[in-house]
Amino acid sequence: MTQEAELPGKRVLVLRPDELGPSDRKMWREIRRESRAPSNPFLDPVFTTAVGQVRPSARVAVLQDDGTPVGFFPYERGPLGRGRAIGLGVSDSQGAVLRPGIRLDAHELLRACALSSWEFDNLETGQGVFLPHAVEELASPVVDLGEGFERYTERLRARSASFLRQTRAKERKLARQVGEVRFVYDARDPEALRALMEWKSAQYRRTGRRDRFAQDWIVRLVGLLGESEEPECRGVLSVLYAADRPVAAHFGLCSRTVLSWWFPAYDRGYARYSPGLVLQLRMLEAAAAAGVETVDLGSGPARYKESLKTRDVPVYEGVVVRPVPGGAAHWLGREPARAARRFVRNRPLLARAAARTLAEAGRLRDR
Repeated sequence: MTQEAELPGKRVLVLRPDELGPSDRKMWREIRRESRAPSNPFLDPVFTTAVGQVRPSARVAVLQDDGTPVGFFPYERGPLGRGRAIGLGVSDSQGAVLRPGIRLDAHELLRACALSSWEFDNLETGQGVFLPHAVEELASPVVDLGEGFERYTERLRARSASFLRQTRAKERKLARQVGEVRFVYDARDPEALRALMEWKSAQYRRTGRRDRFAQDWIVRLVGLLGESEEPECRGVLSVLYAADRPVAAHFGLCSRTVLSWWFPAYDRGYARYSPGLVLQLRMLEAAAAAGVETVDLGSGPARYKESLKTRDVPVYEGVVVRPVPGGAAHWLGREPARAARRFVRNRPLLARAAARTLAEAGRLRDR
């Protein structure tokens, strides 16, 4: 179902993700390396292809110069040409993959893709095509492990000695009172994955947030990525066991050097032992041993992220809108709600009040 369009000096082929060939995927990764962008697995062709298997609206625009690919733009296309970042809602790194030096106009690119708008909420830094259309910059905390786990814990201890000491004491207490503590960095445990999804669904409901695992396409996407053997984008399930029972788990995406924090959760019956924090420290140690240099904790406020991070990197939220009917429809349908969220998010007292209201709504719904 290849579609063709033209940009100044370039040919654009619009494909389904499963129509990308081995040479396309190789070139995609080569361009990412040339751009010196972090090897974030969300911007690897494996993620786009997996989304394409669960989201029929997924597409990839392949930009060619004299028949050679010089860029890839993954996206999803909805009614009236309303576009969104590939996997929007669960993707923590978004944008186009362009050879250094390529200059594009965002509106012209959307026209070539038959899009009236394109929405993003985790645009990575360096995306010059789309950055002028960002409406908010968000901080995404990361953990640097390039110097090894021991060096990281030295920095963590210097900043907050009590955090590290208390977390390790909780692990010893868990072992004494519940049973032997065991951690598996890359577990192949379907039961633990199911438990993780149940804990996470309960957390979403409890906090009044939309339950992502109530959406079939997300469950299927996690399953597909969990089966991936691609070193540049594969699912990693990490599990903390006590007395051979899962008490905390995390499912994330990993490349050779970047681990993206995605779905963490724990059994609330063991909350007094802080199993989530124990899991996180064990994960960071194992990830560093496996060659991971950066753990991307993802945007969004959380106390544990502030405790663990070494720095923040910027990501951006916004939308490109063309002056066509579909663009107007996007603006009317989405922007008032997005503006309201930004208003609340930028006012801490209001944000805390909103969080309390959502949590109360979640408790009432579960009664």
